[in-house]
Amino acid sequence: MMQTVVYHNGRISAPDGSDTVFEAQPSAVTVGSYDGVHAGHRRIIGRMIDAAKREHLRSVVVTFEPHPRQVVDSGNALPVRLLTLLPEKQRLMASLGIDCLFVVRFDREFSLRSSEWFIRHVLEEIVGARTIVIGYDHGFGRDRNGSSETLRDFAGRDGFHVEVVDEVRLDDEHFSSTRIRKLLADGRVAEANRFLGSPYMISGRVVHGAALGRKLGFPTVNIQPANPDKLLPRRGVYVAETEINGARVRAMMNIGNRPTLNEVSQPVIEAHLLDYEGVLYGRELFFSVLSRVRDEKKFASPEELQTQLQKDKKMVELFQK
Repeated sequence: MMQTVVYHNGRISAPDGSDTVFEAQPSAVTVGSYDGVHAGHRRIIGRMIDAAKREHLRSVVVTFEPHPRQVVDSGNALPVRLLTLLPEKQRLMASLGIDCLFVVRFDREFSLRSSEWFIRHVLEEIVGARTIVIGYDHGFGRDRNGSSETLRDFAGRDGFHVEVVDEVRLDDEHFSSTRIRKLLADGRVAEANRFLGSPYMISGRVVHGAALGRKLGFPTVNIQPANPDKLLPRRGVYVAETEINGARVRAMMNIGNRPTLNEVSQPVIEAHLLDYEGVLYGRELFFSVLSRVRDEKKFASPEELQTQLQKDKKMVELFQK
């Protein structure tokens, strides 16, 4: 079972802030924001896990929360849209079979730390790195001046091993979180999922809504993401799935402003769960977004919307993964 720990100002805790036990021990380590945990990331993490098994080491992913660009570029008018919130990243990392997710709380003070300090203090002393696996273009430390060459210089002096993973491409295209963000913004979920290596995840707490879907015969759960910077795909209707009490449940998900009924200024996430009835308020649900059905549009009447929703539901039911 994967352990998650949080490092901040010299203290290590559990994600909820409580005390936890974490000791330096010989580890295979990789470092990165890993926003999206996409297929390129998975290649690096997979190489790290292979090294851990081969050398009988603990496998550790060192990542950052919040995303470093949210701190370093905080004055930017366009905020970073996140592909994975921390609870989503935890789920994805656990599915890959790592031993520990080591989360560094990234703040202005930490951003001023040198790459040398990060290698010696965090990776070597606190984690216990013996092998470090890194992508060919990864930069870290103040102004991202640390690189694979920096690690190799330290490896020669400090006795750890460095593996650099070459570029990974899909259909001759580079894997990047920026590319995936663009695909999702365009509503091209199926293409984004190919680059991600698994369905795009949207999670959040079930909150009370206006109960408008119930009046149309399509009751929904309203999902509130934990972070407003979570990237939402283009407004529209999607095929999604979630897990409730150990069972997979298909859902018809709408992301948008509800232009026909009670239009709102900010997009909301509503999911009509197929073949499920129950009270879910306050629960945190994780949805896999599988495919796009159609754009959001304004209908002439609630009755016309209801007719379209019946057609949408049929498409969601018939969708084959």
